[in-house]
Amino acid sequence: MPTIALVDDDRNILTSVSIALEAEGYRIMTYTDGASALDGFKTSPPDLAILDIKMPRMDGMETLRRLRQKSDVPVIFLTSKDEEIDELFGLKMGADDFIRKPFSQRLLVERVKAVLRRASPKDATAPKEIDSAKVLERGLLRMDPERHTCTWKNEPVTLTVTEFLILQALATRPGVVKSRNALMDAAYDDQVYVDDRTIDSHIKRLRKKFKQTDDSFDMIETLYGVGYRFKEM
Repeated sequence: MPTIALVDDDRNILTSVSIALEAEGYRIMTYTDGASALDGFKTSPPDLAILDIKMPRMDGMETLRRLRQKSDVPVIFLTSKDEEIDELFGLKMGADDFIRKPFSQRLLVERVKAVLRRASPKDATAPKEIDSAKVLERGLLRMDPERHTCTWKNEPVTLTVTEFLILQALATRPGVVKSRNALMDAAYDDQVYVDDRTIDSHIKRLRKKFKQTDDSFDMIETLYGVGYRFKEM
């Protein structure tokens, strides 16, 4: 089963969430601050990290920033009701989901399952011979859903799970406009509600990542009031 890292300075939350997730069969690692979590990730990288935003020594935002320099592991933030600005900033930095405190253990378990489903390669038991048929190639873009890899001009572009699914939805049909709602459906599970700004933040981050590889990248077009599309080659 997947390994989940819990990072929170509230030991009651660490204990209760650990019990709930272990009951589902997950392996749990707990940390009380971001600095110790990053140290632990070096030797025991998790399959998913749950980060509290407000923590001593190193808060969740700084932890995510440093984590994204080296890893695209899915991240769920635990946030308070009055931290909407932090949520938007976190999405821009590459968070995959948010859960607002107080939350039910059942909700958290379902969100964890949803994010892990999005992160898992589809049909992992499929024969290797057919892997090439699943690779998506659009001009200079190459996406391999089985391996969660993406390249532009043969240069790797590291994407989070959500970013990968949004780009895949756009690139599957170049020239076809995808509304924000359609992109939400492609990238998020039914139990997860996100608003328009979430998709916009992911698109901005996608463009930034590709421009770091190729400053002339302009394949993701905005149609104001309608949505986004991947430019036809």
